[in-house]
Amino acid sequence: MSSTSAGVHAVSNRYVADYAAADPLMATQSGIPGHDDRLTDYSPQGHAAREELTRRAAREIEAAEPADASEAVAKAVFLERTSVDLDLYDAGAHQADLNVIASPVQGLRETFDLMPTATTEDWAVIAKRLAALPEAVANLRAGLGHSADAGRVAALRQVTKVAEQCDTWSGRTTGRSFFADLIAPAPDDRALRTELEAGARAAGEAYADLAQFLRAELAPKAPTKDAVGEEAYRLKSRFFTGAKLDLAEAYAWGWEEFSGIEAEMREVAGRIKPGATIAEAAAALDADPRYRVTGQDGLRQWMQGLSDAALADVRGKHFDLPDELMDLECRIAPPGGGVGAYYTSPTPDFSRPGRMWWSVPADRQEFSTWREVSTVYHEGVPGHHLQIATAVYQAEKLNDFQRLMCWISGHGEGWALYAERLMRELGYLGDPGDLLGMLDSHLFRAARVIVDIGMHLELEIPKGTGFHEGERWTPELGLEFMLTRTITDPAHVHDEIDRYLGWPGQAPAYKLGERLWLAAREDARARHGAAFDLKRFHQEALEMGCMGLDTLRERLAAL
Repeated sequence: MSSTSAGVHAVSNRYVADYAAADPLMATQSGIPGHDDRLTDYSPQGHAAREELTRRAAREIEAAEPADASEAVAKAVFLERTSVDLDLYDAGAHQADLNVIASPVQGLRETFDLMPTATTEDWAVIAKRLAALPEAVANLRAGLGHSADAGRVAALRQVTKVAEQCDTWSGRTTGRSFFADLIAPAPDDRALRTELEAGARAAGEAYADLAQFLRAELAPKAPTKDAVGEEAYRLKSRFFTGAKLDLAEAYAWGWEEFSGIEAEMREVAGRIKPGATIAEAAAALDADPRYRVTGQDGLRQWMQGLSDAALADVRGKHFDLPDELMDLECRIAPPGGGVGAYYTSPTPDFSRPGRMWWSVPADRQEFSTWREVSTVYHEGVPGHHLQIATAVYQAEKLNDFQRLMCWISGHGEGWALYAERLMRELGYLGDPGDLLGMLDSHLFRAARVIVDIGMHLELEIPKGTGFHEGERWTPELGLEFMLTRTITDPAHVHDEIDRYLGWPGQAPAYKLGERLWLAAREDARARHGAAFDLKRFHQEALEMGCMGLDTLRERLAAL
């Protein structure tokens, strides 16, 4: 949408441009050009500058009179997001941000995954960004230190685990840094390679120093208790869902959902191996060569093939996909981060396509596909790729904030989990093994609702659940529950518990978001009766872009 538009859209577009200049990592992630040679300033001054940008834009949007219905929706979306963002600034949460999955420590490393490498000019930009990394890490240390002096420090578990990630990326763990591997394919230009090698060495040393800072200076100030408590949890939950949840209701519903999925999994397990438990059926599938791929490149090729087939199959029949959305790259993520799959968005011109990344243990070479079929649908089509790339494509309908900057887990992860279920409804998970894998992913997400809310609020485990009834949740019980009541890979489970404890409120957003998408669809079906068109419902819903669950509920009720 043109920046010359009046009112809400114009202010939103200007805010995105200004924010991209103040947050080059966001610019690279969103595909906004002109900032790839710089890094975000995470010092107290850098945080203050971004906060002021947000406050000013929120005031301007609040005062703006929407010119039409699209601006009215855009205003609601912008004010909901900036309201919770400013509450996080007031609470000091941005400056203290440190966790194992998605904080500035990971962002400064992961931004290099998104940078183009096709030309010598591309590598020259990477060299400049590498040279800027020591200062960026120093600024981050200043911000974290300033926050710690004010009594705001992440829990000790997060500090120590992130220090281990820094060891990996610096090369202390493996003997070779991420940055050395990054520059290995660079062209054989002596001056450029000298600059890249110097930058890679300095970057590795900066991450080694960051690990030392975390252990020596931050860890002694870090609380040993992981639970954040109800007040902090409610704020983070608003950020991740865009809704003011009834946490007691969500916790109780999580148990109901978990029990229902568990019962269905027992029935499917019996089809795979008569009389088998869920765990026994999973073991039988893991041993079956039909569901096995070997090697990390074998995994990449498998998911690329499945992703390509899904794109071709749903196009025209279930979704209208323009040519720009037909390119979805599948990659193995660099080692050192958490285990699991994730998606990164295309650039506005689609010169960088949407990408599905799989993060796996560096030494793992055997993979069971039955566990991951629905994950490909979740991250790709009809999940995140369809959802996010559709919004990026809507330049004529959405402003830049809606297309490029607004991301809310309840909306996005809720849709992606709904997409897994949709593929089952469309007949793509008829194989009992693949179906058990899809149900396991949903059981796991239902368990997240229980464990995440339970651990952070230290709630009591209800009677009738068959698990430490009457006791209150702890991280140890959370780990035991996920290991014994789901069939997820144990290495993944250990990572997940660390993730929940460092990212409070995010994990329940998947199932709670899916619940809203399902309810809204059935409401629309009831309103329209025989005239209900599922393809049209999906298209109109996705073209609205991302928004909080409370706003989404209102908008979907109008479809």
